[in-house]
Amino acid sequence: MEGAGTSYSNAFRFVAPLQEHLLQGSILDAHCEVLLHRLRGLCDNADTTPETFSDYEAVYQLKNNLATPASQYILLRVRQALDHPEAPHHIRYLGQAEVGDKSRHTLVRACFDVACSSNVRDFLNELGFKLDHEYVARGYFFHKGRMKVMVSKIYRMQQPGKTDQNTLEPITQSHMVELSVVAPMGQDSIGEEMKNFAEQLKPLVVLEKFDHKRLP
Repeated sequence: MEGAGTSYSNAFRFVAPLQEHLLQGSILDAHCEVLLHRLRGLCDNADTTPETFSDYEAVYQLKNNLATPASQYILLRVRQALDHPEAPHHIRYLGQAEVGDKSRHTLVRACFDVACSSNVRDFLNELGFKLDHEYVARGYFFHKGRMKVMVSKIYRMQQPGKTDQNTLEPITQSHMVELSVVAPMGQDSIGEEMKNFAEQLKPLVVLEKFDHKRLP
């Protein structure tokens, strides 16, 4: 698999015409219910109960033979809906974030997401990918037009591959909040739309664009 990293990197460059626009923040568990109430008022279908999710996600990596300081590995994310076991798994590629343009209000990165069969993890292992980390995310999601808001509690898995409630441990005493839009390239007006929506959530939560490469 000497050239695998190069091949996959080049391939995704051409098959990921969509971009994800993203803002992120967090809120303490004690204030989460207030945020959910605010989102119910701001988002579509305000008179219905928020949709919930419980997902297992595994992140796989493969050495990139065109490695640069910014991208030493190709990462693929496999997600499984624990609350809907009949649903297909999803595999997702996220490109390097474009954070240098200060005129942009959001983080922007290439995004490629497809449904796949349940043996996808075995397939990735055969290709040479290695499991980097895994976790369980549970929470709520809302829609406002084309924008999606996810409020997630992230759990560490104390036993590899085990997603039973008694094997999960909260990583922090807070919920992660993500505001995102997936759209074709060139729709920079999305950033202004997302910024205006994020302003309505202050001071409960401050949504910002994070450069993940700078995180410890």
